[in-house]
Amino acid sequence: MAYPAKYSALNELQLSEEARRTLTRIIRVAFPHPAVPDGPYERMTEKIVSEAQASTWFRVALTQGLLTLDSLTEEHFLDLPDDRALAVLKRISDLDFFGFIRRTTVLNFYDDPEVWDVLGYEGESFSRGGYINRGFNDLDWLPEPRIEESDEDLTEIGPLPYDIAQQAPDRAEPAGQTGGVPSEEQFSDLFKGSDTVNEGNTAS
Repeated sequence: MAYPAKYSALNELQLSEEARRTLTRIIRVAFPHPAVPDGPYERMTEKIVSEAQASTWFRVALTQGLLTLDSLTEEHFLDLPDDRALAVLKRISDLDFFGFIRRTTVLNFYDDPEVWDVLGYEGESFSRGGYINRGFNDLDWLPEPRIEESDEDLTEIGPLPYDIAQQAPDRAEPAGQTGGVPSEEQFSDLFKGSDTVNEGNTAS
């Protein structure tokens, strides 16, 4: 299915068509969006292969991961129904091979304009003058906002079951810290009498 070079550091990663279909299936099962067509998933496959080219380790991990995937079940991974294919991916979720696929997909799959169209994201708006004239309030999954003031009576919520202090409480004196000094004298005015500062003297 996959054809790793003998010296992978000197050669590009080569995957058969079957290996590429398997990789595409992994991405679709891990990131299921029934309304998203095959195009974004296939482009994500090419992105992962391209990213793997930059690292010998990732080339080897990707190749070996695809080779061993079918060994986890008696059936071919491409022939498994979605629920059983997902169970296989859960078994390899802690492997670096799958982590590389998941990380690369998270960072790139949702940056595809075709995926935006399916998910209802209209893309960035700065280059087109902002959202204010482009339907910024056209959300169809929220109820219409109530613009006019309601005639309904407000619900009474009082009185509160406790008293409200009319003034701030006195500052508490930690035991043994102030020596009985009144609270208003615990902290002297640090700047009192310091209207003039002599040059070169930062302390009085």
